[in-house]
Amino acid sequence: MKNLEHKCYRQKIFEFIFHNLTRIFAFIVLIMLASILVSLIYGSWDSIEKFSLAFLWTNEWNPTQDIYGAIVPIVGTLISALFALIIAVPISFGIATFLTELAPEWLKKPIGLAVEMLAAIPSIIYGMWGLFVFVPLFQEHLQPYLIETLGGLPFVGVVFSGAPFGVGLFTAGLVLAIMIIPFIASIMREVFSVVPPMLKESAYGLGSTTWEVIWHVVLPYTKTGVLGGIMLGLGRALGETMAITFVIGNSFNLPHSVFSPATSIASAIANEFNEAAGLQKSSLMELGLILFLITTVVLAASRLLIARMTLKEGKR
Repeated sequence: MKNLEHKCYRQKIFEFIFHNLTRIFAFIVLIMLASILVSLIYGSWDSIEKFSLAFLWTNEWNPTQDIYGAIVPIVGTLISALFALIIAVPISFGIATFLTELAPEWLKKPIGLAVEMLAAIPSIIYGMWGLFVFVPLFQEHLQPYLIETLGGLPFVGVVFSGAPFGVGLFTAGLVLAIMIIPFIASIMREVFSVVPPMLKESAYGLGSTTWEVIWHVVLPYTKTGVLGGIMLGLGRALGETMAITFVIGNSFNLPHSVFSPATSIASAIANEFNEAAGLQKSSLMELGLILFLITTVVLAASRLLIARMTLKEGKR
């Protein structure tokens, strides 16, 4: 009896330690997040005091006169990331669908391994590949063809106008898309594979095609995971540094088309932070703060979207 009481007492101690230890680990994440935010605000305070909210829409970056504005990096970051998502999401969806529904067993592992290996390639390799392969190819062949073919069309022509520089938003978005495809495709494949076979078999038994099963059974069942994978890819695209620095052109001018050279928040920081001082360094820190807030807003919006989707599903 005494041994049993001693054992129960020891288990309570272990449970107490384990419970509080996991709580500490969870709070460490919040502390780290708050520390990063406070550090960014402290480092960018001089820029915040001088430019205030006008920093967000000022279209000038002139270190010689200490005039700085964030609109060009913000626009470059958002456009390149959006362009990357437009390309990456359908391709990732196709890869995940093929691997879970259509591919023979002997082909699933090699393709799955290839997708995972793409995710393991360092970003600087993608940047070098884009600079030495994509840029000359696009400058000589693809961009002139698109400008000649689509540049004269109403509305759409403005997007595909300008000179074929090779570097620019178009190349940056494509390189980003190639980089985030493995992440989105891997998560989609994993969530697609957890759909109960009975649901899919029932749909097939009622005469549904593969597309109907995916659209009406698999996607509704896995929408939370799919959206989470897309948000993970978007976060990677928003914060990518080296690959973008190689191919975006690093120009502090508002882009007039998808072929225009531009800059992103991450590439601007990477290019100038090492030699920055004073107000320039503070402005770069404020760019980092803006990027932090953009990713936070994106994450919050995705959570809100998932919550609304779940609420509507409950009402139905």
